[in-house]
Amino acid sequence: MDITVILFSFFGGLGLFLYGIKAMSDGLQTVAGDRLRVILEKGTSSPIRGVLTGTLVTALIQSSSGTTVITIGLVNAGLLNLRQAIGVIMGANIGTTVTAYLIGFNLKDYALPIIAVGVLLIFFAKNRKVNYFGTVIFGFGLLFYGMEVMGQGMQPLKNSPFFYNLMINVENNALLGVLIGAVFTGIVQSSSATIGILQGLANQNLVSIGQAVPILFGMNIGTCMTALLASIGTTVAARRAALSHLLFNVIGTVIFLPLFLLGGLQFVVELFTNAILFVLPGHGSWETLNPMMKIAQYHGVFNILNTVILLPFVAVLAMIVSKLVPSKADEIDLSPQYLEPRLLNNLPVALSNAKRELIRMGNIAFEVLQNSVEYFNTKKEENRTKAKLNEELVDKLKIDIESYVTRAVSGKNLTDNLSKKSHTILHAIVDIERVGDHSENIVELAEYAQAHKLSFSEQAMQGLEQLTELVKEIFILALTALENDDKKLAREIIEKDNLIDHTEKELRKAHIARVNARICNGNVGAVYLDILSNLERIGDHSVNIAGYVIGEEK
Repeated sequence: MDITVILFSFFGGLGLFLYGIKAMSDGLQTVAGDRLRVILEKGTSSPIRGVLTGTLVTALIQSSSGTTVITIGLVNAGLLNLRQAIGVIMGANIGTTVTAYLIGFNLKDYALPIIAVGVLLIFFAKNRKVNYFGTVIFGFGLLFYGMEVMGQGMQPLKNSPFFYNLMINVENNALLGVLIGAVFTGIVQSSSATIGILQGLANQNLVSIGQAVPILFGMNIGTCMTALLASIGTTVAARRAALSHLLFNVIGTVIFLPLFLLGGLQFVVELFTNAILFVLPGHGSWETLNPMMKIAQYHGVFNILNTVILLPFVAVLAMIVSKLVPSKADEIDLSPQYLEPRLLNNLPVALSNAKRELIRMGNIAFEVLQNSVEYFNTKKEENRTKAKLNEELVDKLKIDIESYVTRAVSGKNLTDNLSKKSHTILHAIVDIERVGDHSENIVELAEYAQAHKLSFSEQAMQGLEQLTELVKEIFILALTALENDDKKLAREIIEKDNLIDHTEKELRKAHIARVNARICNGNVGAVYLDILSNLERIGDHSVNIAGYVIGEEK
């Protein structure tokens, strides 16, 4: 037995197989465009609809990992809640069985003609959509060709004592099979690929059904690694969604592995298969299926039954993962709270909700300012982290509100009042976002000061506190005027603009005098003056907001 030939054939065939799966998935996702995301957002109003949606999307793109990653992204963005995500993930597990069934048809003899058709469509079709379909067909053919190469390469394993003993150990110890399947799939990052390999081994009579099924269960667990990796650095809700994927498959294995060992699962699978084949033309039975289709059936029945059993307990699953991944007190909710898409057709209500979200955005920007100044004063890491996270949220809400208002007013005849309201919102969000930017600048200046061990005189810190309190006051007043449409208050704010400008100039003069007197050095002076400038600009943006309330801009 030439080990080199085996390795080259296996990894070469695996490479062709994986590329085929990827080509199919990429082609289908390109054809579908952003509709997949829309389908996932809209088709998840209930757990059952979520399951159906997850099944459909995964069957279309041939990637449960792709569906799960998209779902985690939607949860992270606040577009799906945890219960909706769990339903989609359950459906993704069912949808991924389509690949195993395709492999089960064993179209290896037609692989090269299918590849040829795909290549012709890719290179000679002028329509771009036809090119994408060509990519799908090319990937489909490559999948089977890769299977054939792997199968031919694995044939010598029949004579390998090591492989034979390993499979005997798997048959005697099902947990070993689960472990092998989980680890291998976690490494390859594709359950479709590992199930395809398993089907190829079965087709070469290298593994029996008794050996294959425990490995199959492990593969379902191993495929969760992609979702867990995708959840790193996301919100608590997104991490909970990823964990629910793992928990779903682990619970399924705990339920069905003993059932398989006792013969109960085999009875159910055979009964289910025979019932389906009975109504199909040509009939047939479990015994007439090739080994690859038998494994596909085990895969499909396992995921369907697991979903049926656990679907009524979505709330319980959500509760368990919430306990396992607790939220932190300082966890920031990245999702808009008031931008309800179903109210877009009711323009007055939609704009009122947009204004509520705008005020929320303003309060978060104020928190950025508070934490920025506090970080400068105390150097506490907690304040720096909160300031940066909240500033990111301000940036996100700006985009969300702009999009929502634009969609609400698009194609509609606006009254003067609604026109002014939408104009105010769309202009005010820019100024509020800039308040967040200037506050973040203060954080960066504080970081510089800390890194270079700069210290400030007592007079400088007192002056900074004076201007900070004045700026904070005027910004809060501007938000109040905006929220209540208070024109009187807005005019008072505009009058205070001169006070901020005057205070900033006086503090600047005093600090330059201290630098000249060598009470402060030049580096300290530059940082200090930059902070004053950022605070003064926050005051300007506050005045701008007041100007929108009374219908004029600074």
